[in-house]
Amino acid sequence: MKVESLDIGAYTVPTLEPESDGTLTWTETTVVAVEAHAGGTSGLGFTYATAACARLIRDVFAAVVVGADPMDVPGRWLAMVRAARNLGRPGLVSMAIAAVDTALWDLKAQLLEQPLARLLGAVREEVLVYGSGGFTSLSDDQLVGQLTGWSEGDGIPRVKMKIGTDWGSRERRDLERVALARRAVGDEVELYVDANGGYGRKQAVRVGRALADLDVRWFEEPVSSDDLDGLREVRDQCQLDVAAGEYGSDLPYFQRMVAAGAVDCLQADVSRCAGITEWLRVAAVAAAHNLELSGHCAQSLHSHPAAAIPNLRHLEYFADHARVDRLLFDGVLDPVGGILRPDQSRPGMGLELKRADAERYRTA
Repeated sequence: MKVESLDIGAYTVPTLEPESDGTLTWTETTVVAVEAHAGGTSGLGFTYATAACARLIRDVFAAVVVGADPMDVPGRWLAMVRAARNLGRPGLVSMAIAAVDTALWDLKAQLLEQPLARLLGAVREEVLVYGSGGFTSLSDDQLVGQLTGWSEGDGIPRVKMKIGTDWGSRERRDLERVALARRAVGDEVELYVDANGGYGRKQAVRVGRALADLDVRWFEEPVSSDDLDGLREVRDQCQLDVAAGEYGSDLPYFQRMVAAGAVDCLQADVSRCAGITEWLRVAAVAAAHNLELSGHCAQSLHSHPAAAIPNLRHLEYFADHARVDRLLFDGVLDPVGGILRPDQSRPGMGLELKRADAERYRTA
């Protein structure tokens, strides 16, 4: 049996309104989806990137995947990495590899008629999640409505919001919004914040100490994730858990971060770090340093591999991806009581592209 073909599509979904975090504003989300076909079945994979990834897959990676054994997923992953030698590994190249890699893992599980979590070797039946959004562009009422919708409506006892507004230039406003959020969700809900690298080092320490007084537990990217010394400085001087790693594309990136003592919890994103194959290796690097791993966004891609690692802390249940995934895919999981439970009754990841619905968003 061989991989017969890859179907590739890019789908761009506008946001309901412009959205912002501390350092970026966006108005749309693009999903590049891949369907790998073999033996009369197909596997689905995707990444959140740009339509340029679709061309990368077609022009570079299809040649080393089509005609290969669909059981040999790590081998095809390595072939794609080697094929991209002169293109550079970080960024779009790794995102394109991720879409193909997840499609191949899904295809293998489909062919073996196994849920992907079982194929990978599940150590748990369910994974913890936290509700994530809280954009700096939201009004106070919108912020409260979103956070309490997760904590009260969905029973998720962990929620995250954005701070670092306008590259850290509205520090007082950030702290006022966090105080508002704490009052809204109450003392029993864990409150997390994400500055997206918007603060300087000493500013982040100052903000971090104020956040501790509001019982904030998680301080994501208080400074740039490229500033490993700065992350370690904030970690050493604040009580909050410092987290980073969402932009990592390869194993050395994550090794440098954990070796620097920069984080209390490592983050990695299947859709950015070249897929499930690399994500599982990142989990092992974290475990070797006695750290837990948290899956960044892309909850539909993470639920099955997350069930297969022993050092998982939780997954980010990201508001934008929850909406986009439901528009494009069947089989999207709903959080219940703060958990996602990978579907053991369906092979693979349990997802299918909704072709007719997706077609209206196709851009490539």
